[in-house]
Amino acid sequence: MEHANTSFLPSLLLFLGAAVIAVPIFKRIGLGAILGYLIAGVAIGPSGFALFTDTTTIQHVGEIGIVLLLFVIGLELQLSRLLAMRKDIFGLGGLQLVVCALVIGGIAYSLGLPILGAAITGIALGLSATAIALQVLNERGELQAPYGQRSFAVLLFQDMSVVPILALIPLFSVEMARASHESNGLLNAAYMIGSIAMVVLAGRYLLNPLFRILASTQAREVMTAAALLLVLGTALLMQWAGMSMALGAFLAGVLLAESQFRHELEADIEPFRGLLLGLFFMSVGMDINGRLVLDNWLALIALALGLALVKSVSVAAVFRLMGSSRLDSLRSGILLSPAGEFAFVLIPLGASYGFLNGDQAAFAKALAALTMLFGPLIAAGSERLLRRFTPPEPMIEEDYSDAHGKALVIGFGRFGQVVSQVMRTANIETTIIDKDVEMIDVAARFGAKVYFGDGARLDVLRAAGAADARVIAIAIDNRADAVKIVEMVKAEFPLTEVYARAYDRQHVLALLTAGVDYHMRETFESALAFGRSTLEALGVDNMEAEEIIDDVRDRDARRIVAQQQGGIYAGIDLVNSKRLLKPEPLERPDTMGVTLNRDAINAAEEAKEDEETG
Repeated sequence: MEHANTSFLPSLLLFLGAAVIAVPIFKRIGLGAILGYLIAGVAIGPSGFALFTDTTTIQHVGEIGIVLLLFVIGLELQLSRLLAMRKDIFGLGGLQLVVCALVIGGIAYSLGLPILGAAITGIALGLSATAIALQVLNERGELQAPYGQRSFAVLLFQDMSVVPILALIPLFSVEMARASHESNGLLNAAYMIGSIAMVVLAGRYLLNPLFRILASTQAREVMTAAALLLVLGTALLMQWAGMSMALGAFLAGVLLAESQFRHELEADIEPFRGLLLGLFFMSVGMDINGRLVLDNWLALIALALGLALVKSVSVAAVFRLMGSSRLDSLRSGILLSPAGEFAFVLIPLGASYGFLNGDQAAFAKALAALTMLFGPLIAAGSERLLRRFTPPEPMIEEDYSDAHGKALVIGFGRFGQVVSQVMRTANIETTIIDKDVEMIDVAARFGAKVYFGDGARLDVLRAAGAADARVIAIAIDNRADAVKIVEMVKAEFPLTEVYARAYDRQHVLALLTAGVDYHMRETFESALAFGRSTLEALGVDNMEAEEIIDDVRDRDARRIVAQQQGGIYAGIDLVNSKRLLKPEPLERPDTMGVTLNRDAINAAEEAKEDEETG
């Protein structure tokens, strides 16, 4: 009996051990955690060392990871964010998915798959790997680049589209088609509508008060339990009503997206989501038919590379049609070419409803896994080729003929907008350049003239009038480009003063080495102003608060000087040293003291006068 109670521990240790070994290795070589989980699953599954033979139970547990992932996606979909990116999300994202699904589905149908099976395969392989794409963008530091933002919008639409796709698949099944002709068809529809209405009403009127009560108990574990109860409860409700568990979790997330408890819930769910999602990918790897892969390895590799090519071309064509540059279109196409995480959800679901037979589903899953394996490698190699052989993308033909002024501001983001507003208020002629086309359009709607151009290019600086400007203000958030611009300006326009926005102390030191004339850390002065207001709220008078802030500012400047000479850890003694205050009595007297012996005072004054005259 004791053995039965503890028999799950060896399995748990095996799963954790396989993940701990495989995932760091794959992340280190740049292939990502997902492939690490997949390969770990293959290794311990029936196709590997056969340490596990029954994968069904593991898959059911792992599916909870997908449910939690959909909940977190729902939490991220705030209405304000959707409205700001609506054009790229719903226009570009929707067109990309439709085009890729049609092209890939058409190829699958021509290869012999039934029409519904080809449709499921086209949609499943038309989706892209969110985790891989975001990892590549983060490693390149290009998530905020134009193609990075548009690629993210496409991924966001794909994540959103999974929910209705999961809900619609059962409607096309043979069983659902038969049920629609029976008397209980309307009853099933009523269950679905009623369940969705119940979740919406509960989310609107019950969840916030409930979490407010739980938060007042100061018991964090109860909040975590409530978050899991919410997600799994709505998922189970949707499943009972005949829909997917993922739909319920997604609805719960969307309903809490604007809640004040959103970040707390996300933090509570995140550890479970990551671990269970990893378990899901391991179960997918365990379920890959090793015999099928070995028997068809040449065809699988050829089809995986062909799928990546077809998908890259399709995505690039859509991006190009929607206004992206040629280079950005190619980068986005290659970035989004691997099949996504939800392929391993949609394909088994399609097989469970009879759209695909067992061999077809196994082949499609193996194909999706191979595209994810090749994806990061193709992205890395193609980026080198694009940089080497692709000619520089022609810039927007911007007319700088009317660009003139004493100041040149590079960057029109949050920081640059405030700087430019100061210049306009002082009636100082200023030229502003930025390489974000959308930001330029926004500025135009507010009556600000911003020129398109990359401030890190010397020819753009010359055209924008850098040679005639008295001051060049660098307000961009790219630290490397900011240092590059300082070096370039100091070399080409030595008489022009360069002011730069700095990110942190290390960036300040790099800017000083490059020769910047003035720097300002983006949060330093605002933090000092915040601190001064805090002191005044605590009862410190205005004069003393100002002296304290001046002292902090002075010590910070002296520490920068020390760090220029001795490195980042120099001047550490200046961080926490306290200001020397003038000694004052412990209790201030109510009245000033007076001397009662007036004769003594007069005698002392006469003696002093005699000494001065004698």
